Amino acid sequence: MHYDVFNGDADGICALIQLRLAQALESVLITGIKRDIQLLDKFSVNSGDSLTVLDISFEKNSLRVAEFLSAGASIFYVDHHQSGDIPSHPNLKTLIDTDSAICTSLLVNKHLNGKYPLWAVTAAFGDNLNHSAEKLASTLSLGDTKLETLKNLGITINYNGYGGSVGDLHFAPDILYQEMVRYASPFDFISDNHATFEKLENGYQQDMANAENIKPEYQNNAVAVFLLPDTSWARRVSGVFGNHLANLNPTKAHAVLSFNKEGGYLVSVRAPLNNKVGADEFCSGFATGGGRKPAAGINHLPKDQLGLFIDKFNAFYSERMS
Repeated sequence: MHYDVFNGDADGICALIQLRLAQALESVLITGIKRDIQLLDKFSVNSGDSLTVLDISFEKNSLRVAEFLSAGASIFYVDHHQSGDIPSHPNLKTLIDTDSAICTSLLVNKHLNGKYPLWAVTAAFGDNLNHSAEKLASTLSLGDTKLETLKNLGITINYNGYGGSVGDLHFAPDILYQEMVRYASPFDFISDNHATFEKLENGYQQDMANAENIKPEYQNNAVAVFLLPDTSWARRVSGVFGNHLANLNPTKAHAVLSFNKEGGYLVSVRAPLNNKVGADEFCSGFATGGGRKPAAGINHLPKDQLGLFIDKFNAFYSERMS
């Protein structure tokens, strides 16, 4: 049995699309909302099983990786989040790079020698790695219109991954992947599935319009903190709104908080775009936090810790500005 395990955002989906276009496999799809990163807890393996794991932190899944290897499974693991110690094992192959300009789909693109670069460009835009996306796109002779189309697709796929549950999303990530993997080119996907693309775009635009009416809970020269209401649209837009704010104010760090099902806050943090570091370090200081240098999050921040969070967030990034 083969399992394809992937983050439900643009990077995870586009990484798997590239791999399965290059090598078709019958597999069991394991995915979920973007913040559902301990995906290996969702199933068990037997000796001889194989897994492809994409765009979820190795560090957060290291115990299950060890269990699966001990059970006789083989694992191909590609990611750009915090990794922790990576064991040496004959059945484990890893492609992990935590550089702030790298995402999982760019790693897969390199692994495949650039076989499906349009999907990698799409994913990089989705991860708000605009410079990396444009750098790769510059080798493909894309005009401005096509580049903007890939950017919109990447942003909207990424937007679709956020929510408190799959019920908040416009499309379940595995369903969206299955629609997209039939196409070697994102442009062909858009052409043949205009209704899907339109639903994502319209949802994104409506939710962003709602978010842009929200005033910051706290802000100064170093940081801005936004608290969204307890609604499905707010949970959907939390990540892409953070990217939008980072692009508008590249010298500031941003935090966007939405309500989660545990009665606390789901937190999305974006480091300043002019110094894309520290988000993973800061969020890892909280029990359910983690991520990567430019963008990270906390899955559950108790309500009574909001003031503490703001104080720590301000102190962390104010120090880096001094």
